[in-house]
Amino acid sequence: MIEVLKKEQQVYGEFNNGEIVENKPIGFPHEKGGFKAYSNIFYWAYASSKINSTIGLHPHKGFEIMSYVLKGTIKHYDTLMQKWINLNKGDLQIIQAGSGISHSESINQNAAIFQIWFDPNVEKSITQKPTYRDYMAKNFKLDGEKKVIIGNASPAQISTENISIFELELEKNYLIENKLKNTISVYVLSGQIQISKEKVKQHDFIKIQDEENIKIDVISPAKLFCISSPQKPSYQTYIKYN
Repeated sequence: MIEVLKKEQQVYGEFNNGEIVENKPIGFPHEKGGFKAYSNIFYWAYASSKINSTIGLHPHKGFEIMSYVLKGTIKHYDTLMQKWINLNKGDLQIIQAGSGISHSESINQNAAIFQIWFDPNVEKSITQKPTYRDYMAKNFKLDGEKKVIIGNASPAQISTENISIFELELEKNYLIENKLKNTISVYVLSGQIQISKEKVKQHDFIKIQDEENIKIDVISPAKLFCISSPQKPSYQTYIKYN
């Protein structure tokens, strides 16, 4: 099953009177639009800013929160490191919120990030100490069309089970092999593709389930951000409790 979620169908959000804007293919449970949490992915937002703007200090617990810088630069502060840290395009930040951590983000002019929340089994993770790690862009290597961000060939790891994350830079048709029939989530960062006879463009989102081979036809050179996750995690996810 392949479902396409156009940008205009996603959840819209903003901070600081629109200085930072978001489109969310996976919004919070109370928000209208987008997909609701599935697999062990709880939340997914694309956030961008046209001017320097800061999201003030706010708390997190339990979830594993990944921020990935798509363009420009950002700054991050949290109560574990207790200092501002600069992150550039292609850098990755992973917060394991554990028993509790607060952080603040400053998205600089013309920058954009993904912020994605994973559910590592919140019932257990909420009792663990929080951690914070950064991974620099130079540590992620492009192998042909594919760059692995989380997975076997990456220095970055998360504790949420059976998650792999990769980018694809495509100029010709491509086949994603999915022998385990995991859920594949795809965000189109640029270009245009066709999948299952439907044309998909920049900022559209694709949710794929029960497909072993996923054929992507390239209409114009495209960059895709992809997450493979289990259809049914081995534990009860947060969304199942509520």
